[in-house]
Amino acid sequence: MRQAGAYSGLLCGGISGRTGPHSLPLARIKKIMKKSGEDVKMISGEAPIVFSKACELFIEELTRRSWIMAIQGKRRTLHKEDLASAVIATDIFDFLITLVSNSSSPLVGGAATDTTVMQMETMDYS
Repeated sequence: MRQAGAYSGLLCGGISGRTGPHSLPLARIKKIMKKSGEDVKMISGEAPIVFSKACELFIEELTRRSWIMAIQGKRRTLHKEDLASAVIATDIFDFLITLVSNSSSPLVGGAATDTTVMQMETMDYS
């Protein structure tokens, strides 16, 4: 007899046993997936659910690592600098370094340049 797969818990309400609604809007996730390329035309109903859970886990991990940076700074409030420090200090977040490493980036706290603001505005997925 076939056993439940690793993602079966996600499809029927997740690890917590909830059956919906999901923390992140599935329609928005599906819209972002469709914008990812011209070749993406059809998306199964389960794919946005798995992406939703992946996004939740990503946010949780980045928040945990940012929180460590805040505690090291003897603060109990997360700041954008904590996020930048967590990204720079963690190898798995290297793909985000271009967003946080530029000293003029609005994510790090410097004055934003027109180019940086334009780059941030073009990332709109609404």
